[in-house]
Amino acid sequence: MQRSTIVILKGLIGVLLAMILACQIFVVPLVAEQSAWRYHQIAYLQVPGIVIGILFLACVQVVLICVWRLLSLVREDAIFTQPTVPEVDVSLWAVAFATLLVAVTLVTLTASGVMNGSITLLCVLGIVVGAGLSLLIVVLRGLLRKATQLEHDLSEVV
Repeated sequence: MQRSTIVILKGLIGVLLAMILACQIFVVPLVAEQSAWRYHQIAYLQVPGIVIGILFLACVQVVLICVWRLLSLVREDAIFTQPTVPEVDVSLWAVAFATLLVAVTLVTLTASGVMNGSITLLCVLGIVVGAGLSLLIVVLRGLLRKATQLEHDLSEVV
């Protein structure tokens, strides 16, 4: 991969990390406050909503940081080494945890009786996308392990 591509990708990741941090600090609490004001029957969910929103965005940040580290390994031509596997594992756990948070949100809002069709559809879509991403990461992790093993075997032969 060209150095310029990696630099651009890392720049985009940096911008995304900053934007997500701004959302965690400003947007999530504001939306929770407005929702509690608009829907008095779920005002008690304001603080849990803030916590879940911030945790969800933190999971996205963790995945972005792992991608940053993997890009660094690509630049060093060390992508097929052992340190890549933990980065992929951390990404998998972050995506799985984010999916769990969406599922908890769906159950909580359904139990509170304030769900409408669009929020239900959005939560179900989040769960399906999260499960799909988790399975995709599992497949890619297997491919990475196999490629790492083949690279190791090839280096012993040569």
